[in-house]
Amino acid sequence: MPHQDFAPGLQVQGFAPPLRLKDFGLIAFDMDSTLINIECVDEIADAVGLKDEVAAITEATMRGEIADFKESLRRRVALLRGVTVADMELVYTSRLQLNPGAQALVEACRAAGLKTLLVSGGFTFFADRVRDRLGIDFTRSNVLEIESGPNCGQLTGRLVDQPWGDICDGAEKRKMLLETCAQLGISPKQAIAVGDGANDLPMMGEAGLSVAYRAKPKVREQAMVAINEGGLDRLLEVMSL
Repeated sequence: MPHQDFAPGLQVQGFAPPLRLKDFGLIAFDMDSTLINIECVDEIADAVGLKDEVAAITEATMRGEIADFKESLRRRVALLRGVTVADMELVYTSRLQLNPGAQALVEACRAAGLKTLLVSGGFTFFADRVRDRLGIDFTRSNVLEIESGPNCGQLTGRLVDQPWGDICDGAEKRKMLLETCAQLGISPKQAIAVGDGANDLPMMGEAGLSVAYRAKPKVREQAMVAINEGGLDRLLEVMSL
């Protein structure tokens, strides 16, 4: 079913607005280029002069042209070897911003009784700070390994395995959405999933409402709501409180 223009820069398909926000129990967000304005891995790579190389891999992955997200992420992280924690701190303080409407949307969802989830193929160094800044309830992301010893404070170019697995990819995002719904005692159809890249499609496919924010073409085509202009809070234009 083709999208219908609901308002300039806002398209819907597969439902008739408005939906009631209170009928949902969870909203799940991707982080990089969705909740925030940058792809963190690309900006970290800038510290070692490899931004263009890493960004090209990121772009191809988000468009769905590189299907194996885990392999793509390992390739990019390997190029980050030698980046320091101070370099990442600088990315956070000088480059990372919340996308327009992020705070307003999270606050509206919280006021309507929804829980919030951040699931990211990016890194805990940033995801945990964004979680704290927005008051997000649940999060899952990847851990960058940091050298101890003589190169203390530098990245090794590897990721650290976590109790739930090795890398938060599309399958892990879907699993975390389903697990969080089960924990809350709600159906996945009572979840909203918001993302921009191909690795968000598995969780968006499970959710009752899928939202593409300034997304890659493949993601826009499949989402029930496509926000192509303006902020994340434009989702509230198709919801009644």
